[in-house]
Amino acid sequence: MTQANEDSNNEVTPEIQGEFSAFIEPFFSTYHRVRCYPGLIFQQGKRTMLQINVPAGHFSDILRADPADDNDPNSGKNRPEVKGHAEEIKEYVLERVRKGKPWILGTITANVAAEKIKILEFTRGICLVVIRRGVKLDITDGQHRKRAIHELIETDEGELISDADFPITLVLEGDFRQCQIDFKDMAQTRSLDNSLLKSFGEYEGQIGIMWQLIEKVPMFHNRTEKIKATPPSTKGLIYTTNYIARFISCVFANNPNDELQHLDVDKCSEALVNCLNQFFYECNQTRTTFEKTDKKLKSEEVIVFKEKGLLGMSAGLETLGRLLYLTYTQDTYSFNQDKVSQLAQIDWARSNPIWENNLIRIDPNPKNPEKRYKLSTGANAVTDAVKMLKSKLGWIENPSY
Repeated sequence: MTQANEDSNNEVTPEIQGEFSAFIEPFFSTYHRVRCYPGLIFQQGKRTMLQINVPAGHFSDILRADPADDNDPNSGKNRPEVKGHAEEIKEYVLERVRKGKPWILGTITANVAAEKIKILEFTRGICLVVIRRGVKLDITDGQHRKRAIHELIETDEGELISDADFPITLVLEGDFRQCQIDFKDMAQTRSLDNSLLKSFGEYEGQIGIMWQLIEKVPMFHNRTEKIKATPPSTKGLIYTTNYIARFISCVFANNPNDELQHLDVDKCSEALVNCLNQFFYECNQTRTTFEKTDKKLKSEEVIVFKEKGLLGMSAGLETLGRLLYLTYTQDTYSFNQDKVSQLAQIDWARSNPIWENNLIRIDPNPKNPEKRYKLSTGANAVTDAVKMLKSKLGWIENPSY
């Protein structure tokens, strides 16, 4: 929020601000030799909790992580440290700060016995929290964030976050076992589906290209699940944002996990949109579905499309993406149209023997004879399928492949 917006939304007059400042400042002066923070008191789970905001430079002084040893949960209040996780957080913050972009880290939860701190309560939960020298707040949740912030502050780039404040939820709890239970309770959150993470990602690189494809390629438009891990056929959906994002990274980097931060989104998107619209129109397995641009697909149509072919599945898309990688020229932002047509002429049906022992495994004793083709989704299956297709097409190996 800009300063102008803050001013326009602030209904507290300068006179009242002055009176409040005159009231509160003596308390800060009294406790200037210790840590003193404005806070809010609230009740939850039969306990009293506090919410305070702490400058980055104070982390090492007041916060303490107590991770357990690898095989001894009673040796600490937190889980054993996950190697590399703090480094990932540091890289995320630095990347965003260096680009001048917004960033955010979640609230850290810590605990301390009530008698070790002083709470000066004024009214309606508004208070000052005084933390004496030597008192440490034991982290219940957020040890990797704490370590990342501390290590950043200690580096030459520490000034990049030196003005940042970080929220801490402080539980007035001194019982060791209860702190462990609190960690377990807070850890019981549902993991986010990759499709949801892609849908809420920043509009650049892999994700920026993904959104343009969803809007401009009829095969994907109104046929992509943007929240859940799997596309519901009952809604006429074939793909997920995660399927498409992984496919895009295969096309431009031959790696489904590359976020493609260095690419020109508009130029790459335009090239891939044209390429895909050519491919999906020319391919017998996709043309009918591709041309139904103004009609919602019926669930039975989606089911047949996915059960009969490979191009409605993530593994099939990744195979196509790795093959398109061999047709792309980065300097001109263009795909070889002749080679794209060659790919479109391939029989992408599961019944094609070329997919056997790579993307497809045949069930010798199927319960349903119509469903004897089992899809293999592993990375090796995709790699083997690509090798088979390159050999069949007679394509020369790309030195960068």
